[in-house]
Amino acid sequence: MRIVGKTSAEIFDSIRSLTQTGALVPGQALPTVRELAAKLGVNRNTVSMAYRRLVNGGIAVTQGRLGTVIRGLPGAGEQEGVAPGSPLIDLGSGNPNPNLLPDIRTALVRRPYRPRLYGESPVDPDLEDMVRPWLGRDCPTPFEINLTHGSVDAVERLLSAYLVAGDKVAVEDPCFISSVNTLRTAGLQAIGVAVDQQGMSADALACALAQGAKAVIVTPRAHNPTGCSLDSERAHALRSVLACYPHVLVIVDDHFSLLAESSYHDVIPPMVGHWALVRSVSKTLGPDLRVAFVASDRETSRHLRLHLARGTNWVSHVLQDIVLACMTRPQARDRMKEARVSYARCRSVMAKALAGQGLNVWDPADGLNLWLPLRGASASAASALARHGWMVRGGEIFGVQTSSHGLRITISTLDEGAAHAFALDLRHVLEPT
Repeated sequence: MRIVGKTSAEIFDSIRSLTQTGALVPGQALPTVRELAAKLGVNRNTVSMAYRRLVNGGIAVTQGRLGTVIRGLPGAGEQEGVAPGSPLIDLGSGNPNPNLLPDIRTALVRRPYRPRLYGESPVDPDLEDMVRPWLGRDCPTPFEINLTHGSVDAVERLLSAYLVAGDKVAVEDPCFISSVNTLRTAGLQAIGVAVDQQGMSADALACALAQGAKAVIVTPRAHNPTGCSLDSERAHALRSVLACYPHVLVIVDDHFSLLAESSYHDVIPPMVGHWALVRSVSKTLGPDLRVAFVASDRETSRHLRLHLARGTNWVSHVLQDIVLACMTRPQARDRMKEARVSYARCRSVMAKALAGQGLNVWDPADGLNLWLPLRGASASAASALARHGWMVRGGEIFGVQTSSHGLRITISTLDEGAAHAFALDLRHVLEPT
């Protein structure tokens, strides 16, 4: 390995070239700043600047006393869902009930398809008119509306608009799997913010922001994996903390809004510079219909539109037509109401069945999942449940900086008999006689 250069740019280019040729491999440590500065005959600040640029560019990562090492490509990580054909009863996939999704085959009967051409608005005007009041009552004004390919795509694009590799992002701990994967792929550092039954801790958020977090992702209700939702008091506390950091990007991921039982409580302070409220239709219309509405300040909207303009990566107007039809047709609205009632009943049935066995999930809960905290690691319990025919998610995969011992239990397709059978098996697994 032969690093050369007299300026920070030359040292950066030399190290980048060595990684591209394989002379430096992932995990390999770079010389200390002092060592490399002495070897090259340059000031230590010159080497520090080169290393900082390597970290910001996602080429290297700083590991405290272990120094600076070459960064490898991130793995795919854990994903939501399960492989088709599993013999286990699914209480772990995080999926909605397919029987409660609307039949989109008839969605365009009322609104025949009209071809759109380059140069037209990326957002259908009728769709924007429909969702503007729904978004407007819950976010600062003025605001603009954009569409992305689901909430995960929205979060990724919002972060990339303002952050670079190496920046810190405050997220709930435990955290939604896809959020963790998004940060890892972008080379961003996740700072875990503790969560309790009322949502993200305001004190923990203040600590994360004091550590230099440049963005925060908040789930206001139906938090995945725990099912918790912010109450008005907690939302007010979070808003007060964020008001002290007006330069921080605030992303509110209200992914379950169309089916939520809990009320929405705003966390975006009026003086914040950059913010976005994201609401997806994936849980309501199906994960394959990848559309999310993003209300945001005007500057953030302009950043999004650079990537979502006609001719690059806009959301198909065919999908927009389907969404508009599904959200306006009486039959589809009735199906949404049915789904909301069904999921609430399933949560209640499972929570009561578990309580009957002396096992208490976090309450109140909203969304498709319940959270059962455990005293220790979940792996043995999850494996034992699999031997009884049940699939659940161990809590550790959701952890950011804590162990997150617990089980995430998806309730979307549950019936009462299955709930009682599962609760009995779980008690035997956790308290063997």
